[in-house]
Amino acid sequence: MASNGASGGTAAGESLSAAARPKRVRTGCLTCRERHLKCDEGLPECQNCRKSSRACKRGVRLNFIDTQVKSPPITPPTQEWDVAFHDESREIASEYRGGLGRYAALLQESDEVPEPKDDALYQFSSGVMNTPTLAPQQLPSLQQSLPAENMEAYPAMSQRRPDNSREQHVHSSNNTDSTFTSQTIPPPPLSTENNTKQTLTPPSEDRGPLESPEELLFMQVFVEEVGLWMDSLDPYKHFSRLLPFESLHEPMLLNAFLACGARHLSLVNPVYSEDKALHYYDDATTRLLEALQNPNRDTVICATTAVILNVYEIMSERPLQRMNHIAGARALIKECRWTAKSSGVGAACFWINVGMELLSCIRFNWQVAWDPDLWGVDMDFTREIDYGREEGWTYRLMYIVAKIANFRSSVPRQAESTQHAEQLRLQNRFNEWNRLKDWIDSWDSASPRTLRPMGYLYPHQTISKSAFPEVWLIKRTSIVARLFYHTGMCLLAQTHPVLSPRTPEMHDLQQSHAHDLCGIVAHNKDRGVASVAIRSLAIAAECLVSRREQEEVLEIFDRIQKETGWRTGFLHKELKEKWGWNNEEQFQQQQQQNMPAPMLPLQNFQYQASNLPPAPPPPSLSKGPPKGIINPILRSADFSAPTHPYQSHYVAPLHLPPQPHYNHY
Repeated sequence: MASNGASGGTAAGESLSAAARPKRVRTGCLTCRERHLKCDEGLPECQNCRKSSRACKRGVRLNFIDTQVKSPPITPPTQEWDVAFHDESREIASEYRGGLGRYAALLQESDEVPEPKDDALYQFSSGVMNTPTLAPQQLPSLQQSLPAENMEAYPAMSQRRPDNSREQHVHSSNNTDSTFTSQTIPPPPLSTENNTKQTLTPPSEDRGPLESPEELLFMQVFVEEVGLWMDSLDPYKHFSRLLPFESLHEPMLLNAFLACGARHLSLVNPVYSEDKALHYYDDATTRLLEALQNPNRDTVICATTAVILNVYEIMSERPLQRMNHIAGARALIKECRWTAKSSGVGAACFWINVGMELLSCIRFNWQVAWDPDLWGVDMDFTREIDYGREEGWTYRLMYIVAKIANFRSSVPRQAESTQHAEQLRLQNRFNEWNRLKDWIDSWDSASPRTLRPMGYLYPHQTISKSAFPEVWLIKRTSIVARLFYHTGMCLLAQTHPVLSPRTPEMHDLQQSHAHDLCGIVAHNKDRGVASVAIRSLAIAAECLVSRREQEEVLEIFDRIQKETGWRTGFLHKELKEKWGWNNEEQFQQQQQQNMPAPMLPLQNFQYQASNLPPAPPPPSLSKGPPKGIINPILRSADFSAPTHPYQSHYVAPLHLPPQPHYNHY
């Protein structure tokens, strides 16, 4: 009995010691693995590395089944950065029984590869390992990752992109410590139930200030030039004051900023080529497409990056050939549920995206794809807005101008089948025109005094010898608001459903607002309003009849292009054709046609079919995009559409940011 008790106690002790013996950790960091310590698998740093102040290197489990070993890509040597490739796969595989045997013999080996250890704890079997593994994959090039039908939208990316993306964006970097790079990205998971910890991008880590002279230059250009006009409607200046700091630990966002800065520099200074801008644009696009495959991605960062890449495409020579991020940014904004009621970075991204679409619709006579009634703008003019917050009134005006743009683009192209139907349609459009006119007049009378000119001098009172009055507005938001206001009034004068633009009433209305608009732009030195000024000035310049005024407008366009880099050469050609400059005899005829017609008072005007003057002739069709259609770039900019942006890369996110998350910047 005593012997049996002793043996029982020994067995119990052995079982307790076996239970207390620490199990081998399979997902620990590589640092603890090299030091032969048990890792607690803590993130972002384990406890051992934190105590010893060592770099907590992370890696992925390797599955050597169907492994293909390829030589690393060859990177051309440059004077700006060095890229070194350090292959540790054989060294890691040697720690597994049978792992090294699956590699082909090297032709030239400078170092001896250690033989597999006989006492390896893990044995390789023909089956799949029990623990989840991530097979290393070569990151596909952008040409391979984009749909075939969209490849012509990326003409500069048709060639293979060198794999020189850097985690920390330091040009002179030979860092080989990190083994978790963009080349180890797994494909999108089939099921998200067991993949909640998988990420497509390395963990974000705070970094210090920019230390590369090139990156510092491009970021300065973005903040001082591009971000200047992107924040023209944002009181908190997210793009030029807040988001640059956020980009220090978001490589995707940082590359988007650098791309826009490099692109602007190439526009204003011929010494700089677009190659650098395309490099950063390529890298940011690749990272964005990778992130869209991760259901646990940061949707705010993805949407913000897409908006900035959208700006890059607008700055390109041929924006219509680069519409991927224009539509993608809109879809991601809708995914984040950002509207006019949002705040913080959500509001900043929403309004810059809506504003760029509105200017494009004015340019091409498109309908606004996102119905303004769904924006969520508060149009109650009796409700007070905080003093000094003119942005809210500017948002209201942009809503009205968007409605005017939709009204303009829906001008009938042919008459109805019956006279009664034609008269009914004309009556409805006349009522709609009056409603829009009353709306914009009410905005002008109800808006705060700070949105109106601080000073106004007629041309003969100025010393600038300008043909336009000097209109002085103090705040940038006020300038943008007045430009939209005068643009809306000019569009209304051009689209009256009953009266021709040559009638005295419409002629005087158009000339008055066109001269004030030209006066604002002619005497304004704020580069932050250039994007709105170009499109507004083009609308106002169409109705100018004086040769002196027309020539000054062309000089203003040249000045804007020289100072900001925005291309305005196409406007020269379009305006000269409308003015009749290509034929001096045609110019003289135009001068006579633009003389005011006999007075036709509109006071107490009542719409009657028998009193209607002849309808204005349909506008002449010019070469270019089709008129009166919904914005073709954004008509399918929704992930619920059958053909949505980023179609071959998008995976629906598991979590969407709540509304308070918009204020985290």
